Amino acid sequence: MRRRTLLKSGAIGLAAAACTSLSSQRGPATSRFLLKGGCVLSLDPAVGDFDTADVLIEGSRIAAVRPNIEASAEVIDASNMIVMPGFVDTHRHAWQGALRNILPNGLLSDYGRDITGTARAAYRPEDALVGDLVTALGAINAGVTTMLDWSHIGNSPEHTDAAIEGLRESGIRAVYAFGSGVGGTQNRFPEDIRRLRKQHFSSGDQLLTLGMAAGLNTNQWRLAREVGALITVHVNGANQIVQVANSLGPDVACIHCTNLSEADWQALAKSGAHVSIACPIEMEMGHGIPPIQQALDHGIRPSLSTDVETQMPGEFFTQMRSVFTLQRMQALARQRAGETNPPKLLTVREVIEFATIEGARDNLLDKKVGTLTPGKEADVIMLRMDDINVMPVNNAYGAVVLGMDAGNVDTVFIGGKLMKRQGRLVGVDLDGVRRRVHSSRDYILSKAGWPRTRLGGYLPGH
Repeated sequence: MRRRTLLKSGAIGLAAAACTSLSSQRGPATSRFLLKGGCVLSLDPAVGDFDTADVLIEGSRIAAVRPNIEASAEVIDASNMIVMPGFVDTHRHAWQGALRNILPNGLLSDYGRDITGTARAAYRPEDALVGDLVTALGAINAGVTTMLDWSHIGNSPEHTDAAIEGLRESGIRAVYAFGSGVGGTQNRFPEDIRRLRKQHFSSGDQLLTLGMAAGLNTNQWRLAREVGALITVHVNGANQIVQVANSLGPDVACIHCTNLSEADWQALAKSGAHVSIACPIEMEMGHGIPPIQQALDHGIRPSLSTDVETQMPGEFFTQMRSVFTLQRMQALARQRAGETNPPKLLTVREVIEFATIEGARDNLLDKKVGTLTPGKEADVIMLRMDDINVMPVNNAYGAVVLGMDAGNVDTVFIGGKLMKRQGRLVGVDLDGVRRRVHSSRDYILSKAGWPRTRLGGYLPGH
């Protein structure tokens, strides 16, 4: 009764009302849109990429991708746009949205003490909701149409329900990966995943799907498989993977994968498990060297993830540039050292694939999203080519990876719904969101005993 009462009242009840209003403003995904005359990067070899072509969206799906489409539809001029699939993030702790950039000088040990320690214990359910909401809206604004929310804010069932509500309110496509939280009698991880499946994920035709943010614990993995949830797990250190090698499979995504042994990599490659790399965070927080080259050496095409916004931005342009430049630095260093068979250099096209279709595969959504393929869900972004920071565009793939930022994201569709148009989020009360996230942030900092100052000093040394 307590959970039902909570969801019908207070901040979470208001959020549900806001979700209804927001969805109605965006409109149902029953419209037809014709994106006309864009530079189309379908990323589907069977469809092809086009210097100039059109994309027809009917309802929630992509109907056609080719030049010179004629159709009765609302026409959106894409003549100065790159039209491509939305970015797919495979690992983000969305509940931390109110804590953006709070730990700029922190290491992984600081994060464990201050964020998953002190701050997480201060969170109310409504703080989890607002954190997920502002994180997801920021992702949409930056062209990320799908993200896996690695939700280790499972302090109680109320916290879990609230985080899911924040994702639902935002309108993003997401894998909600249920994780643990602060220890105590209200922490129902992992058993509560059965309730979550029935209560929130009973339909296969919705934007939200279910995962488990698990440990290297095969009992947890068995439970996840029992309810049809994908498995996502942090890995950092040698010979951890080999201990669970017999339980690996294509439904398992291993995050970071820093400092692995050769036996670990062989087990990953043999199993078909996925690898998610959060390159900037791994370099900045001290996880180790991001293993882009090790993954490629073993035939694994990684996905990309932002991880935490406590220290890095929640957009994918930073992710793509980091992976591209790191791999090239490493490969060229080996070449200069005289290695007879150095790794081939990554191309910008390959990095875009890591940020889209490989992420969709990692999230077990590649049949739905990740490429502009007729019949797939219409998760489409349009990037401005005539902005001062990229014009004139001489190479579309290079512009996306090396020249653009979130400010170039003009239009975003998720499941055929317009989420952003002409550079502005659609149907979002930004003033209201701003008030909610500031109020949540102030409460968390007060409860944590941290002073509020924008000049740093929340935490010792930061």
